[in-house]
Amino acid sequence: MIRALTRFATRHPWKIIAVWAVLGVALAGVTPVLTARVTQSQTGDFLPREYDSAAALRIAEERFGADPDAVTVTVLVARKDGARLTAADHEKVAAGAARLGKRRIEMPREDDMPSFLVPDRSQTPRVATAMTAPDGRFALLSVALTGNAADEGVQGVFRAFRDTARSQFAEAGLRTGFTGPLADGVDTADSHKTASTIGSALIMGLIVLLNVLVFRSLLAAVLPLLAVALISGVAGGAVAGAAMLTGLQLDAGTPGLIGVVLLGIGVDYFLFLLFRFREQLRSRPGQPAREAAAQVCGRVGTAITSAALTIVAAFATLGLASFGQFRSMGPAIAVAVLVMLLAGLTLMPALLAAAGRRMFWPSRSLRREPPAGIAARFGAAVARRPLAMAAASVALLAALAAGLVGIRMDYGLPVGGERTPAAATAAEISRSLPAGVSDPASVYVLAEPGDRLTAGRLGGLSRALAGVDGVGRVAPAVLDGERRAARIDLYPTPAPGSQEVRDLVSGPVRETVARHAPAGTTAHVGGTAAIFADVSAAVDHDLKVVFPVAAALIALILLLLLRSLLAPVVLLLSVGLGFAATLGAATLVFQHGLGEPGVAFTLPLVLFLFVVALGTDYNILITDRIREEMQRPGPARAAVARAVRHTAPAVATAGLVLAASFATLATTPGSRQIAFAMALGIMLSAIVLSLVLVPALAVLFGRALWWPVHRTAGPGHAAGPDGADRPPAPQREPACH
Repeated sequence: MIRALTRFATRHPWKIIAVWAVLGVALAGVTPVLTARVTQSQTGDFLPREYDSAAALRIAEERFGADPDAVTVTVLVARKDGARLTAADHEKVAAGAARLGKRRIEMPREDDMPSFLVPDRSQTPRVATAMTAPDGRFALLSVALTGNAADEGVQGVFRAFRDTARSQFAEAGLRTGFTGPLADGVDTADSHKTASTIGSALIMGLIVLLNVLVFRSLLAAVLPLLAVALISGVAGGAVAGAAMLTGLQLDAGTPGLIGVVLLGIGVDYFLFLLFRFREQLRSRPGQPAREAAAQVCGRVGTAITSAALTIVAAFATLGLASFGQFRSMGPAIAVAVLVMLLAGLTLMPALLAAAGRRMFWPSRSLRREPPAGIAARFGAAVARRPLAMAAASVALLAALAAGLVGIRMDYGLPVGGERTPAAATAAEISRSLPAGVSDPASVYVLAEPGDRLTAGRLGGLSRALAGVDGVGRVAPAVLDGERRAARIDLYPTPAPGSQEVRDLVSGPVRETVARHAPAGTTAHVGGTAAIFADVSAAVDHDLKVVFPVAAALIALILLLLLRSLLAPVVLLLSVGLGFAATLGAATLVFQHGLGEPGVAFTLPLVLFLFVVALGTDYNILITDRIREEMQRPGPARAAVARAVRHTAPAVATAGLVLAASFATLATTPGSRQIAFAMALGIMLSAIVLSLVLVPALAVLFGRALWWPVHRTAGPGHAAGPDGADRPPAPQREPACH
């Protein structure tokens, strides 16, 4: 089936290219609208119903009319001279809040972007006075905007509101400050905007430069990026469409992550094809280019399919997760990778067939077989000293894995940093009021049917909460219209989003609520800190489920591909060691080196899926080539040397491209750890595992690596003891990757 598909694509290349072009343009246009419809706003919405904070969220929506899509901004209003607010100032604050609450804020739009392609986030904010500082030096307003804080449209609305409020209060002689998750996110994004733009441009330039250096051709350097951009448009539409059909809700960060994954694996797959296409054209200079493309892609298609299905299987296991963000992200990435696989078997072969030898113009490398270079010498070194190479690789990986000793999970929220205006405003508030006034925790109490709540019944609970160390202030209880539900807001003293506030809410606060809730009632703790406390529990559960299932599926795919019992075990053990080394290195750098509270709680799961699944791609590539070379006459040592010689350039280049793709995440706020770990993990997988450890083990095991299937050497060209090729027999079709 794979060969039939690639053969059809190479016979009718322009038809295939036209179909993909139409799909890419059409779906890329409607994808933003479709994605907006399947994007979920709040992290708490991803939690299963049985979690405490999820129950609190339901009470807030059903009994107090809370908007599940609302994001709150706290506005500080103070005199410019720093003096106490006067009665006249308070009147100005109240009047300004009233005007802001009646003014519709239009979402800024890009001039070159059609309006129907961008969801309109224009809205009228809900503005209310919150409280005044004990020393009277500032007043706080609470502003509710609807939408996801990560949505660029919502961020644009906030910027417009911020500018309007700042100008309006400045005319009254007052200054303003803005804080909260949305304000902090916008400030951080603005401060990283230049770095993000430059970083992305540098990564694209690096990919093009690598391809130019490798292929000496501008077309071979640029075409993979253009193809991946086209495929990404189709994949984005497919993901959004599948989510709409199945009812899945995506996190706002999932589309961006999909883009990074597709860029990395798409360029990788194209590189695998280009390297073997060039090798085929060199070995058979008289062969028609379309015939060569068909033979190359038919063979490489098997490896690409196995590699892609490994990624799909790994991410599909996230469908078993209890945390909804993982449960939707996994199938979404799996769908996107399936689209990339389809492109790898149709569009990419069609492009090779259409371009032919012009793909490598103006390079003259097709006219001659290049002399033995670094890759050949490296392959010979690995084959000559396999035990030393394997021992050195294991020692390096074990040393990095030692960083796992004392590892801690950090469940704190990513915040922008002390230098952002939002952080400065939060610090100013915390000098007079508990830091949690901008992001309070809330206790919801629900009476049994037929029962009614009173302030007196809730007094004991409020007093107990006020006595909890770390709770700066407890607001008076608010009853709903039927007096069946009550809300008690708590203002913690630890900074919002910190590990300390999460520990406070998940520990002492919940324990106090459990002990002092009025008889005949149920009580739940909600708010951002409570939600992330429950997220941590959900993630801990998911780690225990996803890890073994994903490993089992990857092992099954390797078993079916390699048709061996020993080879899959070798690959899985090496990839597992690579995962441990990568996580250990991240722990060494961020927890032990930079003094951060720990590694991000999502890092082990995300790292396992990406590094194990994507890193297995390179192992599949080298192992499949080793198997191919071992089917030829000669010692296994020479076969491994030839496999490394021909595969090392493709694997090394692809690894650099994929690592560079993940490195772009470093410019995204809160993603430093993931960017570092992903880039390092991919490089370890590509260089240390695929080009050193796995080939060294293949030399040590020899043809027993394919046990219990007996591999016989077929007809073909022989090789010298150093692994150097002799001219191939003309009747053989060389394999390709």
